[in-house]
Amino acid sequence: MNHPALVRVTDPADPRLHDYTGLTDVKLRTVREPAEGLFMAESSNVIRRALAAGHRPRSFLMADRWLESMADVLAEHPEAPVYVADEPVLEQITGFHLHRGALAAMHRPVLPDVAELLGAARDGAGARRVAVLEDIVDHTNVGAIFRSAAALGVDAVLVTPRCADPLYRRSVRVSMGTVFQVPWTRIPDWPVASDAGHVGGADLLRGLGFAVAALALSDDAVSLDDLAADPPERLALVLGAEGDGLKPRTVAAADVVVKIPMAGAVDSLNVAAASAVAFWATRTA
Repeated sequence: MNHPALVRVTDPADPRLHDYTGLTDVKLRTVREPAEGLFMAESSNVIRRALAAGHRPRSFLMADRWLESMADVLAEHPEAPVYVADEPVLEQITGFHLHRGALAAMHRPVLPDVAELLGAARDGAGARRVAVLEDIVDHTNVGAIFRSAAALGVDAVLVTPRCADPLYRRSVRVSMGTVFQVPWTRIPDWPVASDAGHVGGADLLRGLGFAVAALALSDDAVSLDDLAADPPERLALVLGAEGDGLKPRTVAAADVVVKIPMAGAVDSLNVAAASAVAFWATRTA
């Protein structure tokens, strides 16, 4: 194909490929990508969803055999270099076999503040139901939660400062690109203020009209069925980290503690599964 910025590469150490190196090093990439203002979109479908959501490509990387199927996308972005290499070279660059079509290094967007995001969600009418992800460290769980949020009509997702990056490659892939569909941002000072000059995240949500519901096992927890039978007008569902769940101070800061009725001597679900159950139970028309 003809493209004004098509570049054939043979050297995995080519400095122009810096965005794509070390993709399997999670610790390195989770530091590098936010610091360098980028994120990765993997597979032609995910790339298309990212572009449809308004994200801008920095460059593309693929084997020759994907050029034809991506020709329309590449033609729409003549400013972005298209790096093409043989598959063994691609594997040396990225650290894995690139079998999902293509990669794109995308410009990372500037995140809005919480009030701005929640006011704009639901087509500008304001969010009515949001999810708060507290310190969830597994990128697979984050991606799965976003996919459930998209499928079950959650208006926005808020992630705490130590939560895994929703734009990390694995999160994006597991979400099937729905991370680009659901509005999200980071919520600071969660759950309470770090000093007198700040508003804690739970109080911020209450100030915006949300009832804060913590999903946790607690003696005073109400059933999810009860919450769903009489839901507040605006609801923030708070989901906790794998293993330990929500912090005690988060549970204490919530307006209500909610548990999913369980059977079979099982006390809890994986956080991604729990999110889907909670989103479905509290869905709105």
